[in-house]
Amino acid sequence: MPATRTLRSEWIDEGLRALAAGGPDAVRVEPLAKGLGVSKGGFYWHFDNRGVFLDALLDSWEQQSLDEVIERVESSGGDGRARLWQLFSLASAAGDLLRIDLAIRDWARREEAVAKRLRRVDNRRMDYLRLLFGDFCSTDDEVEARALLVGSLWIGSHFMAADHGARSRAEVLELAVRRLLA
Repeated sequence: MPATRTLRSEWIDEGLRALAAGGPDAVRVEPLAKGLGVSKGGFYWHFDNRGVFLDALLDSWEQQSLDEVIERVESSGGDGRARLWQLFSLASAAGDLLRIDLAIRDWARREEAVAKRLRRVDNRRMDYLRLLFGDFCSTDDEVEARALLVGSLWIGSHFMAADHGARSRAEVLELAVRRLLA
Protein backbone atom coordinates (compact mmCIF):
# COMPACT_ATOMS: atom_id res chain seq x y z
CA MET A 1 0.00 0.00 0.00
CA PRO A 2 1.53 3.39 -1.00
CA ALA A 3 2.21 6.00 1.67
CA THR A 4 -0.32 8.80 1.91
CA ARG A 5 1.09 12.28 1.44
CA THR A 6 0.06 15.07 3.72
CA LEU A 7 -1.76 17.65 1.65
CA ARG A 8 -0.26 21.09 1.12
CA SER A 9 -3.40 22.60 2.64
CA GLU A 10 -2.90 20.53 5.81
CA TRP A 11 0.60 21.96 6.24
CA ILE A 12 -0.76 25.47 5.70
CA ASP A 13 -3.62 24.97 8.16
CA GLU A 14 -1.21 23.64 10.79
CA GLY A 15 1.16 26.53 10.09
CA LEU A 16 -1.62 29.08 10.52
CA ARG A 17 -2.60 27.49 13.85
CA ALA A 18 1.02 27.71 15.01
CA LEU A 19 1.28 31.32 13.80
CA ALA A 20 -1.88 32.29 15.69
CA ALA A 21 -0.67 30.57 18.84
CA GLY A 22 2.94 31.71 18.93
CA GLY A 23 3.79 34.04 16.07
CA PRO A 24 6.24 33.30 13.25
CA ASP A 25 8.84 31.82 15.61
CA ALA A 26 6.37 29.03 16.41
CA VAL A 27 6.17 28.08 12.72
CA ARG A 28 8.87 25.40 12.56
CA VAL A 29 8.88 22.29 10.40
CA GLU A 30 9.51 19.68 13.11
CA PRO A 31 6.71 20.77 15.48
CA LEU A 32 4.33 21.13 12.53
CA ALA A 33 5.15 17.61 11.36
CA LYS A 34 4.64 16.30 14.88
CA GLY A 35 1.28 18.08 15.08
CA LEU A 36 0.26 16.46 11.81
CA GLY A 37 1.59 13.08 12.90
CA VAL A 38 3.97 12.81 9.93
CA SER A 39 7.68 13.08 9.22
CA LYS A 40 9.12 16.44 8.21
CA GLY A 41 10.16 15.06 4.81
CA GLY A 42 6.67 15.64 3.44
CA PHE A 43 7.03 19.35 4.10
CA TYR A 44 9.75 19.59 1.47
CA TRP A 45 7.55 17.88 -1.09
CA HIS A 46 5.34 20.99 -1.05
CA PHE A 47 7.70 23.80 0.02
CA ASP A 48 11.31 24.45 -0.96
CA ASN A 49 12.08 26.05 2.39
CA ARG A 50 10.56 27.79 5.41
CA GLY A 51 10.52 31.17 3.63
CA VAL A 52 8.37 29.79 0.82
CA PHE A 53 6.12 28.24 3.44
CA LEU A 54 5.74 31.53 5.33
CA ASP A 55 4.76 33.24 2.06
CA ALA A 56 2.16 30.51 1.49
CA LEU A 57 0.77 31.18 4.98
CA LEU A 58 0.43 34.87 4.18
CA ASP A 59 -1.24 34.03 0.86
CA SER A 60 -3.73 31.76 2.63
CA TRP A 61 -4.44 34.35 5.33
CA GLU A 62 -5.11 37.00 2.67
CA GLN A 63 -7.38 34.68 0.72
CA GLN A 64 -9.37 33.59 3.78
CA SER A 65 -9.58 36.89 5.63
CA LEU A 66 -10.18 39.16 2.69
CA ASP A 67 -11.13 37.54 -0.61
CA GLU A 68 -13.42 34.88 0.86
CA VAL A 69 -15.02 37.33 3.29
CA ILE A 70 -15.77 39.85 0.54
CA GLU A 71 -17.13 37.02 -1.63
CA ARG A 72 -19.48 35.92 1.16
CA VAL A 73 -20.64 39.46 1.90
CA GLU A 74 -21.27 40.23 -1.76
CA SER A 75 -23.17 36.97 -2.28
CA SER A 76 -25.50 37.92 0.59
CA GLY A 77 -26.71 40.91 -1.43
CA GLY A 78 -28.46 43.99 -0.15
CA ASP A 79 -27.52 47.63 0.07
CA GLY A 80 -24.37 48.98 1.74
CA ARG A 81 -25.86 48.86 5.23
CA ALA A 82 -27.04 45.27 4.84
CA ARG A 83 -23.67 44.17 3.50
CA LEU A 84 -21.89 46.00 6.37
CA TRP A 85 -24.06 44.10 8.87
CA GLN A 86 -23.11 40.87 7.12
CA LEU A 87 -19.45 41.89 7.26
CA PHE A 88 -19.70 42.64 11.00
CA SER A 89 -21.43 39.32 11.58
CA LEU A 90 -18.65 37.44 9.79
CA ALA A 91 -15.93 39.43 11.58
CA SER A 92 -17.41 38.74 15.00
CA ALA A 93 -17.41 35.00 14.28
CA ALA A 94 -13.87 34.91 12.88
CA GLY A 95 -12.03 33.73 15.99
CA ASP A 96 -9.19 31.82 14.32
CA LEU A 97 -8.79 34.36 11.54
CA LEU A 98 -8.67 37.16 14.07
CA ARG A 99 -5.90 35.44 16.05
CA ILE A 100 -3.96 34.95 12.81
CA ASP A 101 -4.53 38.59 11.84
CA LEU A 102 -3.26 39.83 15.20
CA ALA A 103 -0.17 37.57 14.96
CA ILE A 104 0.56 38.94 11.48
CA ARG A 105 0.20 42.52 12.76
CA ASP A 106 2.76 41.78 15.46
CA TRP A 107 5.05 40.06 12.93
CA ALA A 108 4.76 43.06 10.59
CA ARG A 109 6.32 45.27 13.26
CA ARG A 110 9.57 43.31 12.85
CA GLU A 111 9.64 42.35 9.19
CA GLU A 112 9.25 44.83 6.33
CA ALA A 113 8.02 42.30 3.76
CA VAL A 114 5.19 41.29 6.11
CA ALA A 115 4.46 44.96 6.83
CA LYS A 116 4.10 45.58 3.07
CA ARG A 117 1.69 42.64 2.76
CA LEU A 118 -0.33 43.85 5.74
CA ARG A 119 -0.49 47.37 4.29
CA ARG A 120 -1.82 45.96 1.01
CA VAL A 121 -4.46 43.90 2.82
CA ASP A 122 -5.50 46.81 5.03
CA ASN A 123 -5.73 49.08 1.98
CA ARG A 124 -7.97 46.55 0.26
CA ARG A 125 -10.11 46.30 3.39
CA MET A 126 -10.41 50.08 3.56
CA ASP A 127 -11.34 50.23 -0.13
CA TYR A 128 -14.11 47.72 0.50
CA LEU A 129 -15.38 49.64 3.52
CA ARG A 130 -15.35 52.86 1.45
CA LEU A 131 -17.42 51.11 -1.21
CA LEU A 132 -20.01 49.97 1.33
CA PHE A 133 -20.22 53.27 3.22
CA GLY A 134 -20.30 55.14 -0.09
CA ASP A 135 -23.65 53.50 -0.73
CA PHE A 136 -25.34 55.65 1.94
CA CYS A 137 -22.96 58.36 3.17
CA SER A 138 -23.34 61.79 1.61
CA THR A 139 -19.71 62.98 1.51
CA ASP A 140 -16.26 61.55 0.91
CA ASP A 141 -15.21 62.83 4.33
CA GLU A 142 -18.01 60.89 6.01
CA VAL A 143 -17.14 57.74 4.05
CA GLU A 144 -13.47 58.01 4.99
CA ALA A 145 -14.15 58.71 8.67
CA ARG A 146 -16.60 55.82 9.05
CA ALA A 147 -14.34 53.40 7.17
CA LEU A 148 -11.42 54.31 9.44
CA LEU A 149 -13.57 54.01 12.56
CA VAL A 150 -14.79 50.55 11.56
CA GLY A 151 -11.30 49.34 10.72
CA SER A 152 -9.93 50.73 13.96
CA LEU A 153 -12.82 49.30 15.95
CA TRP A 154 -12.34 45.83 14.50
CA ILE A 155 -8.62 45.76 15.24
CA GLY A 156 -8.31 48.00 18.28
CA SER A 157 -11.13 46.52 20.34
CA HIS A 158 -9.08 43.35 20.72
CA PHE A 159 -6.32 45.28 22.44
CA MET A 160 -8.63 46.92 24.97
CA ALA A 161 -8.73 45.38 28.44
CA ALA A 162 -11.51 47.64 29.75
CA ASP A 163 -14.71 46.43 31.34
CA HIS A 164 -18.05 47.78 30.17
CA GLY A 165 -20.11 47.70 33.33
CA ALA A 166 -23.15 45.50 32.94
CA ARG A 167 -22.62 45.23 29.17
CA SER A 168 -20.54 42.59 27.42
CA ARG A 169 -17.85 43.53 24.91
CA ALA A 170 -20.09 42.14 22.15
CA GLU A 171 -22.97 44.38 23.25
CA VAL A 172 -20.78 47.48 23.25
CA LEU A 173 -19.37 46.61 19.83
CA GLU A 174 -22.90 46.25 18.50
CA LEU A 175 -23.81 49.65 19.94
CA ALA A 176 -20.80 51.18 18.20
CA VAL A 177 -21.65 49.54 14.89
CA ARG A 178 -25.27 50.73 15.12
CA ARG A 179 -24.03 54.30 15.53
CA LEU A 180 -21.67 53.97 12.57
CA LEU A 181 -24.49 52.70 10.37
CA ALA A 182 -26.98 55.39 11.40
